[in-house]
Amino acid sequence: MLGLGLLWGLLPPTLRHRVPPGAHALVLMLPLAAALFALQSLAPALESSLFEQSFRFWLDARWGMSFEQRNALIVGLVLGFAITPTIFSIAEDAIVGVPDRLVHGALALGASRWDALKQIVLPAASAGILSALMIGLGRAVGETMIVLMVTGNTPYLSPSLFEGMRTFSANIAIELPEAEVNSTHYRVLFLTALLLFAMTFLANTAAEVVRGRLRKRYGALA
Repeated sequence: MLGLGLLWGLLPPTLRHRVPPGAHALVLMLPLAAALFALQSLAPALESSLFEQSFRFWLDARWGMSFEQRNALIVGLVLGFAITPTIFSIAEDAIVGVPDRLVHGALALGASRWDALKQIVLPAASAGILSALMIGLGRAVGETMIVLMVTGNTPYLSPSLFEGMRTFSANIAIELPEAEVNSTHYRVLFLTALLLFAMTFLANTAAEVVRGRLRKRYGALA
């Protein structure tokens, strides 16, 4: 994707302007699909040349780490794809909302485009970008079904990224219907929900404090 973006910037403006607004994603999808197909075709040969055996067996023999088909690394990638549109759309609105006069003034004073972005645009939009990150974090923390389907529903936590896991929200969704009312198991599940609420509350409170300070510090720029 970075290479395609670089090549796109090197194209003549006459060719780039022929692509209608909103169709750039379609132009990007075709090379990405070809790259994924090529990587999938070359994967067995690369695995044999790099590890001389299956990566799963190499990981166990070299590092003593087990490899589960559904693991924490996969759920991190899937949740990344799930929350990226939310973060991107809100952060883009925050960046676009920065007045053009600030960028034009910085460029007129001799700043490069990178300096204008780093010292003017990003600080002015920092409060909105932080809000986008926190909304994406809340979306990831509260996710239940993706975690259940991708992590293998393993009822223990391992420090390895190649093994399964179970989050608080997924544990509540699975075990609460089967828990006997007023039993110890039932109360532990409610304690889990309380811990999840407390963690979310503290994270959101800290983010709101930081966002307020950023808005107070850089609000004059806008």
